[in-house]
Amino acid sequence: MAALAANIKFRVGDKVVYPTHGIGHINAIIGKNIGGKEFKFYDITIMESGMKLMVPVDQVEAQRLRPVVDKKTLQKVYAILKERTGRIDTQTWNRRYREYTQKIQTGSLYEMAEVFRDLSVLSEGKELSFGERRMLEKVEELLVSEISVAKAKSADRIKGELAEIVAMH
Repeated sequence: MAALAANIKFRVGDKVVYPTHGIGHINAIIGKNIGGKEFKFYDITIMESGMKLMVPVDQVEAQRLRPVVDKKTLQKVYAILKERTGRIDTQTWNRRYREYTQKIQTGSLYEMAEVFRDLSVLSEGKELSFGERRMLEKVEELLVSEISVAKAKSADRIKGELAEIVAMH
């Protein structure tokens, strides 16, 4: 039983990031007996959608569950968003879409910032495909939700900040 407790990284009440779903709130740490073995699960509610998740405590790394970023990390995220020296992507939209999907699934705020920046820059020069537009909206939603929690500012204010950064050249 002591080994199980050693695996617990988060506490009830913590806010965590679940890749592709956004910010979640840990409601409880629940023990369940499955096949004669005791397993611990995080009972999480995704704040944006209200979706409920049960994540095994010993699967935190595999599920890429992580804490909300700190202010130092946010500085680097904003620096990534402001970069305009990135490559102009000449790949086909579906190849780009697959690459960006993989980046988003890492759960890294840095990777998501790159996707947001690249798609925003790309949209200035040409019309995005339907899938890319949806991806841009989703990655913006994920960025806004985490940054607003990290900075304790409203989502609307963060959305405005991101729009200003994207508009800069």
